[in-house]
Amino acid sequence: MKLLITNIATLLQIRDAGIDKVAGAAMAELPLLENAWLLLEDDIIADFGTMDSCPNVAGAEVINATGKTVLPTWCDSHTHIVYAGNREREFVDRINGLSYEEIALRGGGILNSAKKLNETSEDDLYEQSKIRLEEVMQQGTGAVEIKSGYGLTVDAELKMLRVIKRLRQEYPIAIKATFLGAHAFPAEYKENHSGYIDLIVNEMLPKVAEEQLADYIDAFCETGYFSVEETERIMEAGKKYGLQAKIHVNQFTAINGIAACVKHDALSVDHLEIVTDEDIEVLKGTRTMPVALPTCSFFISIPYTPARKMINAGLPLALATDFNPGTTPSGNMNLVVATACIKMKMTPEEAINAATINGAYAMGLSETHGSITRGKKANLIITKSLSSYYQLPYAFGSNLIDTVIINGKVIR
Repeated sequence: MKLLITNIATLLQIRDAGIDKVAGAAMAELPLLENAWLLLEDDIIADFGTMDSCPNVAGAEVINATGKTVLPTWCDSHTHIVYAGNREREFVDRINGLSYEEIALRGGGILNSAKKLNETSEDDLYEQSKIRLEEVMQQGTGAVEIKSGYGLTVDAELKMLRVIKRLRQEYPIAIKATFLGAHAFPAEYKENHSGYIDLIVNEMLPKVAEEQLADYIDAFCETGYFSVEETERIMEAGKKYGLQAKIHVNQFTAINGIAACVKHDALSVDHLEIVTDEDIEVLKGTRTMPVALPTCSFFISIPYTPARKMINAGLPLALATDFNPGTTPSGNMNLVVATACIKMKMTPEEAINAATINGAYAMGLSETHGSITRGKKANLIITKSLSSYYQLPYAFGSNLIDTVIINGKVIR
């Protein structure tokens, strides 16, 4: 099957093969073509150019994109899409003045979601989760990472990961699975941290590996959750099974977790609402991608990742949703890009780079996703008619997407 898109007003994020991420000043550069065409063959980007060189492709379906912008689909490298029920009550509790930590101490937060998930069948969990996945695809996401972490028992963690595997088999979107057994300590292990980590390392991990249910391993490295030393034990255990780390860190406090993640060659460090000068120095020149989650900051009213300081220091940055029932009940990457511009003072170019090429890097998909590159997956957003691509973050409340194409096929 061949699909030719013609008369594209702006073709965004065109890159040569081999560019896996952008950092520092390069994040402000967003290569583009105006008045362009783009050819897709089956599920691959075959070629592109300006309209004065547009080929006549026999048998190709043609889409006329006059006035429209075409860009790669969003790459959302941090989500918790597989969960049961909701936490609407906690939303009201926060409005009434309770903090995230106070809600957790009352049995809310992650433990609340774990209770609901343990009571939910695998089939029901799949049915709830596929609705969210279909929604984010319609919103322009073409690659997504999904974590476990709301099970906190051997059976429930495996149940979550099996649902993620089933979603990967049933939908064309690229899905990476992350094992997050170290999301919180169950109530029965509150005073026995080593006992729960033993359970993760000696019982959960071998079964996850045996069924090949995960690509990565994660832990919530934070005051009141998993210490740096505990997180290091989790990362070390994951390495033995070929699971690279992607770690929650620096959401509320800076406890030198980033240095530990870099030492263990973590693919990404995520949240980073609190970032010290020392953290920035540690990240310089490493292969670890910092990932910001601005709609989490928006929803629970905590600081935003200091993007300007980090980019000005030469670091790369990716953007993701953190889609989860407690702190970010939205998987809309369009809102993430807009929020990064409005609240984190990222330019539209920086935000789009962070949500595409750098997001792909943050889940190990640089070779296939994140840019308009010959040979990469044919995953595209075709916008409605725009005055310029700046309208994407500017008109943050509008749906500006006309068509989403994943693996060369229009998503309906």
